[in-house]
Amino acid sequence: MTPIPEDLAGAVLSIDLVALKHNWLRLKALAGKAECGAAVKGNGYGLGIDPVARALWEAGCRSYFVARPKEGEELRQVLPEATIYILDGLFAGQAEFYAKLNLCPALISIDEAREWAAFGRVYGRKLPCAIHVDTGINRLGFAMAEFDSLLADRFTLEGLNVTLLMSHLACADDPPHPLNQRQRAAFDAVRAKLPGVAASLANSAGVFLGDDYRHDLVRPGIALYGGNPTQNVANPMHPVAILEGAVMQLRDVAEGDTVGYSATWTAHRPSRIAVLGAGYKDGVPRALSSREPQGPAQVFISGRRCPVIGRISMDMMAIDITELPPGSVRRGTRAEILGRHIGIDEAAGWAGTISYELLTRLGSRYARLYTGLESDGTA
Repeated sequence: MTPIPEDLAGAVLSIDLVALKHNWLRLKALAGKAECGAAVKGNGYGLGIDPVARALWEAGCRSYFVARPKEGEELRQVLPEATIYILDGLFAGQAEFYAKLNLCPALISIDEAREWAAFGRVYGRKLPCAIHVDTGINRLGFAMAEFDSLLADRFTLEGLNVTLLMSHLACADDPPHPLNQRQRAAFDAVRAKLPGVAASLANSAGVFLGDDYRHDLVRPGIALYGGNPTQNVANPMHPVAILEGAVMQLRDVAEGDTVGYSATWTAHRPSRIAVLGAGYKDGVPRALSSREPQGPAQVFISGRRCPVIGRISMDMMAIDITELPPGSVRRGTRAEILGRHIGIDEAAGWAGTISYELLTRLGSRYARLYTGLESDGTA
């Protein structure tokens, strides 16, 4: 009998590309008249740039955002016709690399603008780019005064083919935060100085802030992959990534016995535990380790939640299955660590982090199973 990949891995990551497409289509509908793009940086938020980008293309997405030029090169090999923006701007001395691959830098300084315009003149045409203006997050982007200097530098500006004017919201996941309105007002002022250029402000959470934030193009990221784009409301997105660990061994533990490294968890009753083949090498945060009898971190197995106990180690983790019916778990049974029953944001909260980090740090040695790509049925 020939083994299949999931038989040979202690953990299995299933990626539902139908759910990914559904999430993009939902965001597109919310965007109204605005185009809906997609942020696929960080290897498609850890889920694989090739299948993720192809699935989004099948759904209708045509504009993509990555962080680094090497990510742009990889994406261009997958999608020859896509519009690809490089969010980290123009890397010094690399204009030819961008131009040959038709990558659009989101220019963040006047130095970058001058380099891009100068290269375009040598290259023989004005090259497409975005202009990224900082409106209050104080990260990347033109400061307001520097943006005004660019507008005054007619020689540089006339050498650019500006296809997008963009900024980035700092607090969009917290709708009442006053910085949202301040950034929107600042962006409106910037737009008035460069009329006729398509504008983009809304990230995932920004799509939910209303029409005043959507402009001409929205560029969702985490919401595409199942993360909750807003605080304190039910998640409107479908889970895309399902991480499961297979049971390697079942053990009976006496009251007073300890489990795992450093003996951090002590059985307060005779207990039945299961050891799963998933650990921090597989992207399960060590911060999910628990000293408490009932979590807070949990997995879903055989129809109910069971607490994580003891230390998460490199290759394995333990769960308490005492409350499950006898015989309901056996060697090879899978436990959901992230997915439809254990939400990515809930698990991130237990680990003291955010869903972005959980997704992008998922490991590489488990079996990856893709479903829902029309080109060949699987990825």
